[in-house]
Amino acid sequence: MPYWREMPATTEQIREILDAETVAVVGCSTTPGKAAHDVPKYLLDRGYEVIPVNPYADEVFGIEAYDSLAEVPEGVDVVDVFRPSEETGPIVDAAIERDDVTAIWLQLGIRNDAAGERAEAAGKLFVQDRCIKVEHAKLVA
Repeated sequence: MPYWREMPATTEQIREILDAETVAVVGCSTTPGKAAHDVPKYLLDRGYEVIPVNPYADEVFGIEAYDSLAEVPEGVDVVDVFRPSEETGPIVDAAIERDDVTAIWLQLGIRNDAAGERAEAAGKLFVQDRCIKVEHAKLVA
């Protein structure tokens, strides 16, 4: 059984993910007050390069937004997902397709065990149903 189904990701695994430099945020919102806006803003304010992925926005935080993960031309370390659980399978698959992605993070309240199995089989770190901002505040800030 994959580690993330048996038990939550270990502190060491979370720290490894938080050592990343570039985070593509799928579902990044232009609306302050929404978690999909405030969490990436938190990461941006703490020195991460944040790449917004939102087909309905031209830019977020003054940064060009991309319609899909496949369209992001620069390197991505972590894919942070703010989409409903039922929409995450294709997003995880797109992240798996990228050689540069080392980790896939489904935010608090978002789960997809089957996608997690595929990510793990592809050698990617996988976290689900946890908030990257909360974990950063606990372990790094």
